[in-house]
Amino acid sequence: MTPMLFGPASRQLFGLFHSPERESSIAVLICPPLGQEAVRAHRLFRVLSDRLARSGVAVLRFDYHGSGDSPGEDTDGDLEGWRRDVCTAHEELRRRAGSRRIVWLGARLGAALAVLAAKSGRCDPARLILWDPIVDGARYVEELRAGHVDALERSFCVPDPAWRRRLAKDGDSFTDEIFGFGVSPILRQQLRALGPEALQLTALHETVVLADADDHIAHQWAGRETARHMPLRVTPFQHPLIWTSDPHPNNAMVPTEALQRLLAEVHE
Repeated sequence: MTPMLFGPASRQLFGLFHSPERESSIAVLICPPLGQEAVRAHRLFRVLSDRLARSGVAVLRFDYHGSGDSPGEDTDGDLEGWRRDVCTAHEELRRRAGSRRIVWLGARLGAALAVLAAKSGRCDPARLILWDPIVDGARYVEELRAGHVDALERSFCVPDPAWRRRLAKDGDSFTDEIFGFGVSPILRQQLRALGPEALQLTALHETVVLADADDHIAHQWAGRETARHMPLRVTPFQHPLIWTSDPHPNNAMVPTEALQRLLAEVHE
């Protein structure tokens, strides 16, 4: 595993390249979630990358600008800049992996960013694997706001009843900071404008969607894309990973179900 900074001097990104231990035809770019969801998924993607490298797959993990170990502040991030970061990471992986087919694995908001980057025409993945993709940005913001208040109430011995009142009455409350991560006004606006119409796929690459059967929004979006004759496969997928909170005492930090499923999809 090789740590590095890459990209233009004005917007460098931090990445970790997992060198393959034998030859294969595949390389994987991991497009992680953002904020607290990235924290929860970090260990899983580390283990997944190690397993893939042992099987001969070159892997690049990276942090978007203003997130993780990349330069910038939380509030510097926005969807357009992060979309460009995906393409920057793709080119870095291509430089290191040579002629291998590059598969993008995007989770949550990282899945939406992968779709936005792939349709931009600036980079050319052979295949997309989208895990629990965020398709309705406005709903996502509301879920994060509610989750933030839930976390506050669990953290204090005597929760403040005003938190719930603010949550119900003020749509912009608890959006400047969510789960300890700053959110800029422009990112908040971009997220609320993000919807299925902005996430149309292209026919240039195959796409696999892994989503819970109860995630009706993701399945409806996938159904519309299938109706447009996009090369898309949807697979219902349940897992015990909780994106925005600590695992339950009896749940592993790296759920075997998720690890095995993602390994299988990469090697499909």
